[in-house]
Amino acid sequence: MRSDYSDRPAFETVRPRRLLAPVVFNSAHSGRVYPERFLAMTRLDHLSIRQSEDAWVDELFMRAPHLGAPLLRAHFPRAYLDANREPWELDPEMFAEPLSDRFNTTSPRVAAGLGTIARVVAENKPIYRERLTLEDARMRIEGIYHPYHTALQKLLADAMSAFGVALLVDCHSMPRITRSGDRPAPDVVLGDRYGTTCAPAIIDLVETVFVAAGLKVARNRPYAGGFSTRTYGRPQHGVHALQIEISRHLYMSEVTLTKTAGFEPMRALMEKLILALIGFDLAALAAVPIARAAE
Repeated sequence: MRSDYSDRPAFETVRPRRLLAPVVFNSAHSGRVYPERFLAMTRLDHLSIRQSEDAWVDELFMRAPHLGAPLLRAHFPRAYLDANREPWELDPEMFAEPLSDRFNTTSPRVAAGLGTIARVVAENKPIYRERLTLEDARMRIEGIYHPYHTALQKLLADAMSAFGVALLVDCHSMPRITRSGDRPAPDVVLGDRYGTTCAPAIIDLVETVFVAAGLKVARNRPYAGGFSTRTYGRPQHGVHALQIEISRHLYMSEVTLTKTAGFEPMRALMEKLILALIGFDLAALAAVPIARAAE
C-alpha cells in the first residue's frame, strides 16, 4: 500500500547547528497533517478528529534546536498513529482480518480504544466508518512508526556518543484536570514511572522551574509516563527519560484548539526549562543509583 505520506514527511528531526547538551526533546502527539485518505475514512468532522492532538506542543519546545538540543516532532496526527504505544498494540474489532497472537490485543490501552492505531478520539468518539485492513496497519507501523523510533534512537545514541549520557524529554499536553478533594488540580504532571526512568535531580530541577513560574505540579498521577518513557528510560545505562504533561488551558482553547494569550508566556517558560536542562550537568549523575519499580 502506498504511504499516506509519500508526498510529504511524516515527521521531522530538527537538529541544532551544534549539539551543546545530551538532551533530546520529543513531541510525538502534536502532528496536525491529516492525509486526505484518512479523512475520507473517518466519520468525524475536522475539529472532532483533532481532539486527541497535543496541539502546539512542538511549537512550545521549538526553541530547543536554537539553544543546542534536537527536537523530534511528528507531523502525522495521534488519531492516525500513536508513536507512544507498543508497535503492534491493536484492537481486533477494528480490522477486517483476524489478528494473530503476535499482536497485543488485550492491553488496557486497546480496551480503551487507544492502541497504536486508535479506535476513538477524546470523549470516546469512534474514528472510522468501516473496518481497516492489516495492510493499512502495516503501512502505518512499518512505514512510519518504526522509522520514527529509529530516528529517536539515533538522537539518543548521538547524545550518548558525544556526552556519555542522554536525557529524553517526552513532551505532551493534557486536558484540564479538575480539583480532587483537598488536592489542587495540577497544571503540569511529570512522569518518571515512579522514580525509575530518570535521576531524582532531573525531575526535581524540572519541577522547580514550573513551580517558580507559579504552576502547580504533580508527579506520576495521573500520568506516570508512556511507552517512550518506559522503553528508553534506562538510567542504569546512562539514558534518562522524563514525560512532561502541560495542561492545555494554560495556552490554548480546548474547544477550538486555537492559541490563547497564554501561549507566548508558556513558550517563554519552556525556553527557561530548555536552558535549565541544557545547563544541567547530566554526566555527574552517571553513578547515582536509581530506584527499581515494583514488579
